[in-house]
Amino acid sequence: MALRILNFGGVFAAFAQFELEIMKERQREGIADAKAAGRYKGRKPTARAKAADAVRLFKEGQRVSQVAVALGIGRASVYRALEGAGLRP
Repeated sequence: MALRILNFGGVFAAFAQFELEIMKERQREGIADAKAAGRYKGRKPTARAKAADAVRLFKEGQRVSQVAVALGIGRASVYRALEGAGLRP
């Protein structure tokens, strides 16, 4: 009598899910260690740092799309910056 597995896809998916969980756990541990050592600062918020530039370019007459391309940020980020400055495009 031999073992028959009818659905290899399910078995492989289970192994893949298990491996993914192990990788995420290692990542969380690494981040916790780095934070404890003061080396982990996270991603720098680029759009917020460029908010003043977005407002300035918009006031100079550029459209929202042009401001977004010029600064390398998304249009939604430009709209948020303008809203924060009390401007409506």
